Amino acid sequence: MKICAAQTKSEKGNIKANIENHLKWIELAVSEKTDLIVFPELSLLNYEPELAKDFATDQNDLRLEVFQAISDTKSITIGVGIPTKTESGILISTVIFQPNLPRQTYSKQILHPDEKPYFIEGNEQIILSIKDSKIALAICYESLQPAHSKNAHGMGAEVYLASVAKSQAGMEKANTDYPKIANKYSMPVLMANSIGFCNNTLSAGQTSVWDANGILIGQLDSQSEGLLIYDTVSKSTYSVN
Repeated sequence: MKICAAQTKSEKGNIKANIENHLKWIELAVSEKTDLIVFPELSLLNYEPELAKDFATDQNDLRLEVFQAISDTKSITIGVGIPTKTESGILISTVIFQPNLPRQTYSKQILHPDEKPYFIEGNEQIILSIKDSKIALAICYESLQPAHSKNAHGMGAEVYLASVAKSQAGMEKANTDYPKIANKYSMPVLMANSIGFCNNTLSAGQTSVWDANGILIGQLDSQSEGLLIYDTVSKSTYSVN
C-alpha cells in the first residue's frame, strides 16, 4: 500500500480555504494511487489553540462531507486535523474518512502543558487497518512520549503515523526520537508537518519517513507544500509537489 504524509500551509481560522487546499492535495494523492493521506495537526484550522473553542466542531460537520465523498468514490482513506468538541471540552483531533465506512475521530491523548488551558485529552487509540496493514495515528507532542508508541505497538501497529505542527526546535527532537521509535519497534514512522506560522511560531516542514531500522529514507524541505509517499511493499519513498 501507499501512505501519504501531506505537508501543507494553512490559513489561520479559514476553514473554507483550508478545505479547498486539502482537496487539491488529495486529488494529487489519488492520482498517485495512494491508499491513505494524513494532514498535519489541526490542519483545517491551523494550529491555533486560542481559536479552537470558537471553531470546534464534530466529525459530522457538513463542510466535511466532501472528504467522505472522495473517500467513497476514489477508495482513499483521509485524515484531516480539526478541533472537536464534547460535553467535557475541546480536543485536538484527526477526523478519519474511510471508503464506505462510518467516520472516526482520533483525539490527542497526551497534551503538552501549554495546550492544557485550551484542550482536554482523548482516551482512545485508533489503529487503522488498510490492505492488511495496521497504522497507528499520533498527534504531535504525544508521539514523542514513550508510552504512546509503546501502546500503539502493543495494539499491533505496523506503521506509526504522526500529524504534527513542529518548529525547528521541535524537529531537532523529532529527528532524534522518531528513529529510536522506529528501530525499537521495527515499524516505519511517518511524520506530516506543516509549514508557515502556527500560533505565532514558524513550522519547520521537513515531513519525513524513517524505515523500520530507524533510517531516514525520505524528507521534504522546510518551505514548500508537498506530499511524501511511502510504499509499504518496496519500502521506499518519493515526493510530489
